[in-house]
This record gives sequence, C-alpha cells and structure tokens, in this order.
Amino acid sequence: MQTGDMELPKVASLGEYIRQQRQQAKISLRQLAAQAGVSNPYLSQVERGLRKPSAEILNQIAKGLHISAQALYVQAGLIEDREPHSDVLAAIRADVTLTGRQRQVLIDIYESFCKENRADTAQPPQSAEHLGDGPVNPLNGITPDSREG
Repeated sequence: MQTGDMELPKVASLGEYIRQQRQQAKISLRQLAAQAGVSNPYLSQVERGLRKPSAEILNQIAKGLHISAQALYVQAGLIEDREPHSDVLAAIRADVTLTGRQRQVLIDIYESFCKENRADTAQPPQSAEHLGDGPVNPLNGITPDSREG
C-alpha cells in the first residue's frame, strides 16, 4: 500500500490497540475502566500488554469504546479477520472526524447490510422486485394511462 492509502495504523498488541481507540475516542483510562467494570490498574495492565482480558471483558471494553467487539477479538487473536469488507470497517474506525458513537452506528449499519446480503445470496432470489433492484418509478406506480389530466 502507498502511504496515502487509508488504513489502520499497525499496532503491536491488543493493549496498544485499546489505548489507541480510547485516546481517539477521548475517553480517560478511568472512564473506560468504570464503563468496562474493571479497575484502573487492571485496564492499565491490559493496555501495557501485561494482562490478557477475557472475552467478556473485551465485550465491555468494546461497548465503552463504542467499537465492535469483533475488532477487539481480531486484535486479541481470538478470531481471524476473514471478512472481505474489513477495509471499509478499517476506514470507518480510522476516521478521526467521527465520534466513537458515529463510528459504531456506521459499523452496525454496514454489518447489517452485509448480513442481509449474505442471507439473500444464501437463498435464490424470487424476482428482481423481491430484491428491490428493479427500476425506480418516481411516480410511485402511477402510469401515464392512470394519471388524471
């Protein structure tokens, strides 16, 4: 990739990733620890790579950061990032002009569209109308013959 391409900065560890996300969201360590239900020293140790949090704590940290838990699971090595749309998610997560909440809403919407599309491709479509991909009629079903003069 060229240096001008939009990508997430490489992080050495899960803790570094959590710290980056926390700082980007302008959340203090104390605030995030409270939201995640862990102590300040514990979260500090996670950020420094001295502790490896459980999946449940990762979920709570993700909620506190307003990011997807999947992102933390990938960083923790609990799951592989096999999603072909990860560039889109990376771009959303890396956009510093958005708030954490805005990023999470965009991610949720994007992931719901992807899930819906995967479900559609799993079943053969019945018709183009079923998919909503047909031509859009700006007259909402009114044909030239049915319009009043």
